[in-house]
Amino acid sequence: MNKIAVELDELFSMIERFYDKTKHSFLTLNALSVDEDTIEVQWIFSHYYEKEHITLFYALINPNQTIPSITSLIPSAVISQREIVDMFGVKVEDTQAGLYLDEDSVKAPLRVGYGL
Repeated sequence: MNKIAVELDELFSMIERFYDKTKHSFLTLNALSVDEDTIEVQWIFSHYYEKEHITLFYALINPNQTIPSITSLIPSAVISQREIVDMFGVKVEDTQAGLYLDEDSVKAPLRVGYGL
């Protein structure tokens, strides 16, 4: 696995330079609640012809930061983006909440020290 640290202000341009839809598959956008003040956000890709070759871009963010959307590059990323908005309570540019959780649900149930 190739794990690449990235700052949010560089994320979109790095993925734009990396991603080739004829070579790469966007697997998912993942989040891990490290502690109350830190969330690790991961953008995970595989190579079509080398399935064992995984590239993971990651950023350590404060939960109050806004994550740039990559849906203009990869439209299907909207599902993963909406999932982390619901489950971790983070903000993703141009992404609405409410895909997985109802309005009266516990907010950000997977974020340490926040939801439950």
